[in-house]
Amino acid sequence: MPTVEVFNMTGQKVGDVQLAENVFGVEINEGLVHQAVVMQLASQRLGTHATKTRGFVRGGGRKPWRQKGTGRARSGSTRSPIWVGGGTIFGPHPRSYAFSMPRKQRRLAIKCALTDKVNSNDFVVLENLDFAVPKTKDVVKLLNDFSVDNKALFITADFAENVEKSSRNIPGVKAINSNGLNVYDILNHNKLFITKDAVTRIEEVLA
Repeated sequence: MPTVEVFNMTGQKVGDVQLAENVFGVEINEGLVHQAVVMQLASQRLGTHATKTRGFVRGGGRKPWRQKGTGRARSGSTRSPIWVGGGTIFGPHPRSYAFSMPRKQRRLAIKCALTDKVNSNDFVVLENLDFAVPKTKDVVKLLNDFSVDNKALFITADFAENVEKSSRNIPGVKAINSNGLNVYDILNHNKLFITKDAVTRIEEVLA
């Protein structure tokens, strides 16, 4: 069972916490994690690209010349795809790129991502995380106390408005709650800060 240190918001150790083996100590399946990331990014694609086929290009209603007797190839419309100014063959049309994965696979992918953070010592458990008022400098101070100068992800048990507002103006820093936990955000940030309450909540859901 993995054991990690617990810190307060000033970077001082205040205790230890044991993590559930079946959540934070699973065997990492890289292929499954990759599939989960692709699924999440695919669902964010707009899919609004569109091209016009010959049926959508304006004009071309009159036959350019008669069918026979001109010596030229027969043609029925100036908007044929082989004509300049004609339609597009097999062009992209509005579509959804989203696809789904079974719930067990999605949860296992999250476990793998969390396990990777624990194994690489990029998993920091905080006793609590909250600010009296939204202030960006409070988050900057917290990151400095932990000597973090790169991408960081804050995870709280419930929605913490002051934490979210205080961190959203810092490039590479993001705050989410345990309900919005996802593989992409975990892997896209170098350091993961999570509260003890959030750890308990995640273990209840994923264990």
